[in-house]
Amino acid sequence: MRSTHFTHAITRKPAASIIKGLRAVDTGNPDLALMGANHADYIAALRSTGAQVVQLEALDDFPDSVFVEDTALCLPQGAVIMRPGAPTRLGEAALMAPHLAALYGDIRRIEGADSYIEGGDILVSETEIMVGRSARTNAAGVAELARLVADWGHTLREVFTPPGVLHFKTDCSLLDGKTVLSTERLAASGCFEGYRVIHTAPGEEACANAIRFNDLVIMPAGFAATRERILAAGFKVAEIGNSECAKLDGGMSCLSLRFTPKA
Repeated sequence: MRSTHFTHAITRKPAASIIKGLRAVDTGNPDLALMGANHADYIAALRSTGAQVVQLEALDDFPDSVFVEDTALCLPQGAVIMRPGAPTRLGEAALMAPHLAALYGDIRRIEGADSYIEGGDILVSETEIMVGRSARTNAAGVAELARLVADWGHTLREVFTPPGVLHFKTDCSLLDGKTVLSTERLAASGCFEGYRVIHTAPGEEACANAIRFNDLVIMPAGFAATRERILAAGFKVAEIGNSECAKLDGGMSCLSLRFTPKA
C-alpha cells in the first residue's frame, strides 16, 4: 500500500541549537545525548524494515530542523516543498528541496506569499489526502496544495485540528489503508467517517502521533494501554523513546520523510 509501505526515508540529525526550538509549553530543554540515542533507535527501526534511510547533517541555524516532515509532502508521483507557518522554519524547506530533487523527477513548491502549510498537518491515506487547518497551515496553503497535486490524481480534503493542538497528526496516525489511530477529541469531529478508528487510551493522547512504516507501527514508548490496543488489532509494534522530542511538540512522524519515488 502506497500510504504505509515505503522504500526510502529522509531524516536529519538533531542540532545542538535544538534547545532554542519552538514549543507550546516550556517543560525544560531536551537532553541532547538522550535525544541523539532515541534518534539513532528511530533510524534503526526504519532500516529494520529494509528501507533506504538517508540521514542528513544537522543544521545549527535551524533549531527545529530535526523535524523534517514539515518541509515537504512526498507522494509517489513527486514531492511538494512546503511553506512552514513558523517564520523561523522557512529556510528548512528550501534546504530540503535538493535532497528530494536527487530522488524525484517532479518537484513542486508552495509559493504563495499568503500560503502556509506544514507536513505535520497532512495525512495521506490510500484514497485521499487529509489536510488539517491549524496555526501552522492556513486556507491558502491548503488550496494551493490541492491545485498542485490535482494532476497527479490525488483528492484533497480539508479538515480541522482541535484548538490547542499543534498539528493535525499530533492527534492521529494512519495504521493501514482503512485504520486510523486517533485521540477521541479529534475523532469526535467526524473527520474519519468511513475509517476504522482505534482510540488512544484515556490519558495517553500524546502517543497518537505514530507511523506505519512497512511492517511496523513505530510509536513512542511509555503508553502501554494504547500499545495493547494496537497489538490487539493485529499490528506489529516498535517503541521508541520520545521524551526529548516531546518537549518540542515532536513525535514519530515529525522525524522523517517517508516515500517511494516513482521510477
